[in-house]
Amino acid sequence: MLALAATALCLGGGVAPTASADPARARSVEVPAGVTAAVAVFDRQTGTFTEQLDTTRQFRAASVVKLLIALDHLWNRGPSYDIPSADRTRLDAMLRSSDDDAATHYWVHNGQGAVIDRMVARLGLTDTAKPPATHPGYWGYTALTAADTVRIYRYLLDDAPAAVRDYVMGNLRQSTRCGTDGFDQHFGVAGAFDRPWAVKQGWSGFASGDCTASASAAGATGSATGAPRTEGAAAVDLVREALHTTGTVGAGDRSIVAVLTLHPDGTPYGKAFTDVGRLVRSLDVPGGTRPAGTWFGTWGSGVRVRALPTTASDTLTTLPAGVEVLVRCQKRGQEVSVPPYTNDWWAYLPQYGGYVTNIHISSPGNQLPSVPAC
Repeated sequence: MLALAATALCLGGGVAPTASADPARARSVEVPAGVTAAVAVFDRQTGTFTEQLDTTRQFRAASVVKLLIALDHLWNRGPSYDIPSADRTRLDAMLRSSDDDAATHYWVHNGQGAVIDRMVARLGLTDTAKPPATHPGYWGYTALTAADTVRIYRYLLDDAPAAVRDYVMGNLRQSTRCGTDGFDQHFGVAGAFDRPWAVKQGWSGFASGDCTASASAAGATGSATGAPRTEGAAAVDLVREALHTTGTVGAGDRSIVAVLTLHPDGTPYGKAFTDVGRLVRSLDVPGGTRPAGTWFGTWGSGVRVRALPTTASDTLTTLPAGVEVLVRCQKRGQEVSVPPYTNDWWAYLPQYGGYVTNIHISSPGNQLPSVPAC
């Protein structure tokens, strides 16, 4: 059933659970050890920032640049413009599932770096730049900052033609669990808050995401995940693993959130996923509602989320190895053995809509402490 990690944690030696944060408490940005981060949270209701950290530091944009690629393609189409079906299919996949082939299609068709030059001028971006001359085809190497990311969303929400705003934001609200390249993209904003939210995420440099409900599209020309990792090609770091979460949170898209991060070279996806989640949960995000439950670490690779607490039920998805998950409740189900452990308790993960055996939750004992029965 499961492909276990060679260095799996013993059941009694796991990470202690982290209770869901109290939304009323005072917050400050908590950057996990080893992570380089830039953060901007803008409250559209008050017109003020509630969080700012290194907002003008440049990162390689990875798939967040797909916002600019989409806006450039839709620029000056007019209020009555009817997106052709072929374009709609590509754009939907690019915005919802972060499809790399679709991004490459528009990048090449619309002039590669000229896309960025045009959008910098149109939106008044101050620290965004096209990929270095050594890598003109790699759209994921576009330089981007947290401050400019907020400017992009403010244009989209406040100044873009209504048809463009509704189309792009509508797609971001329908973000799929798995990207087309097999990475679970519901980290950060999508994991820290209940809907309504809209997200465009970015990742670059990771070996595997293990999200099972997708077809692989890795390695496309210019892709954020498949591009060669060349040191010294530009001032922007092209080596360390990048994981970005951006979007809006709350009714009426009240808050714009931009979190750009770099992780030590070789960091597994599940570890970066968890660190970004912890960082985002530390932020003051007006209008955001935090999901009920308790956060726990997991161990093992290939850990499946099941529709019911039994191995015979449908597999909904596969967790990134070692990722932290939110548990709402637990119940008895099929007894599962993963030597030397046996357990018939299963944890319900509300953000996945299914169950995992408690064997793979990092906590002592068969039952999880302080977690109610379902």
